[in-house]
Parts: sequence; C-alpha cells; structure tokens
Amino acid sequence: MTVTSSEQVSLPVPVLDIGGTHVTAALVNPATSRPVPSTVIRKPLRSHAAADAILDAITLAALALPAGHSLCWGVAIPGPFDYATGIGRFADVGKFESLTGVDVGDGLRRRLTGRSERLRFLNDADAFAIGEYASGAAAKHDRVVCLTLGTGVGSSFLSAGRPVHTGPLVPPSGHVHHLTVHGLPLEDTVSRRGIRTNYSRLTALAGDQRLPDVHEIASRAKKGDAAAAEALRYAFDALGQALAPWIDRFEATAVVIGGSMAQSWDLIHPALTTGLASADRRDVPVLPARLPEEAPLIGAARWAQYTPGAPEDQGTGTGS
Repeated sequence: MTVTSSEQVSLPVPVLDIGGTHVTAALVNPATSRPVPSTVIRKPLRSHAAADAILDAITLAALALPAGHSLCWGVAIPGPFDYATGIGRFADVGKFESLTGVDVGDGLRRRLTGRSERLRFLNDADAFAIGEYASGAAAKHDRVVCLTLGTGVGSSFLSAGRPVHTGPLVPPSGHVHHLTVHGLPLEDTVSRRGIRTNYSRLTALAGDQRLPDVHEIASRAKKGDAAAAEALRYAFDALGQALAPWIDRFEATAVVIGGSMAQSWDLIHPALTTGLASADRRDVPVLPARLPEEAPLIGAARWAQYTPGAPEDQGTGTGS
C-alpha cells in the first residue's frame, strides 16, 4: 500500500461505519490509529427509509464531526455493494433496498460540500478485520479469519492485513455467508433468524411475536434453559464445521470473533471450537475481538489513508 497524499496524512481521518440501525462517525488520529473519543458520534439510521432520507441521516452524523480533517473519508458499509464505484446493490436483501442502483458516493459527497474530496468504501467486516489487525486481536497474525456475528455472519480473510476476495484459498467473494452447512445456506442456521427458528422448534413456540430475540435466548441459556443452550450450541458448532476447511486451506493462524453475539462468548466459544475440531482440521486459536467498537473505525481510516493495488484487494475498492 502507498500513501495517497503526504500533505493529508497528518490530518485526522474522517470515517463512517454504516449499519442497518445506526451510523457512527469519528475522526481517527493517524499517529495513534485510534478514534479520538470526543469525536465519536452515533446516530440512528432506518435502513428501510427512502434513499434521500438514508443519505441525509448519514450526512447528519458526518457533518457533526469537527472541521480540520482530511478530505478523504473511509466508509464501511455492508454488502451487497459495489465498493469500487460506490453504488448500492441491495436488491432483495431486506435492508437499504432504496439505495439499489444509487451512487451513494456521489450523494454523500454532494451533501458534504467542502468537507470531502473522495470517499473510499469497504465492506464492514473487512473494516473490522483491518482494525483488529492494526491494533487488536488479529495483530501479528499474517493470515487470519475475522468474523462478525450479528443478524448474520460477516467475514474477512486477511493476508498481511489486506482482505482476500478471490482465488482458491477463500470462499466465493471471500465471505463465509456463501457457504452451506447441513445442506442449507449457512445463514439459515447461523443468524438471528436461524437461531430463533431453531429455538422455536426446540420449545414448540409458534409465531414470531412470541419468540425471544437472540440476546434473550443467550440470557436464558446462561440461566439453565436447555433449549436455549442447544439452539446456540447447534448454530455455532455448525459455523465451526463450515469454516474449518477454509481455515485449513487459507492456512489461518487465528480466528477473531466480533459482533453483538460475541458478547455471549462463554456460549459461542465452546461450540465453535468443537465444530472446528469435529472437522478434523488443524488447531487454531479462536479469539474475542480486542476492539469490537473501534475496529471498524480504525479499519476504515486505514483504507482511506492508503491506495490498494494488489489483486487480492479486488472488491474492496477505492470508491468515489
């Protein structure tokens, strides 16, 4: 990676971490590679709103940042998204569908008049992974797999701190949600929807309104609810089985876990490691994220500061 502009490297780096329910804006100190605490701004975001409303909400957070920062922004956003052009590809995924075909980069840049010259987009799981590699649990691991466990499974395969999206060593597009397990798409089992459905089956509950959410299922498991414990065990054991051959193929030396579900580490870790072991693959440490909140901001800042150019960076492009 080569620095884009020596003049701008010393300035704080503005970043956005866009999720389905919120957007976080911050300035990252390039000297420490850490967000400046007083600048971290988190605002709600409605992923089912109209395109202009979504872009306006993102801009509201961005414009709340102090002035005097670099004009090149790092923007972490979930897929499907054309990271090279900044155009949304969210059709039929249940979030941000109004941004399908919309030039998000152009829309944000016009709203950030005088505060932005360029936006560099990357996948939110890649941003998390790069941040953990820079300052967190993935540091010192040349080849590492990072997962974010929330409503679904986000993933990133890093080689020397750079996401690998193509080639025989990684799943399609470099993301594990394309995998199958037990004959089904992985996210039918390892997701908010999958865990709740399995808990419903185990408890004979019917109707989505009666089902507890995953955090409540985890709470019940910790209190001795056998069905709750089994629903979580089954999901993360399945994740281990699906992931194991790719860890082996990629020659990863660690797996780093973040996302909201990682808060139930005492439930996730045993099941995931059991699933990995059952596939009879080589042993690798499974580690909790060290900077679960800051890592995506750090990763986005690093992406904004440098120009990717190697083939393995394909798909995490430089944006608008």
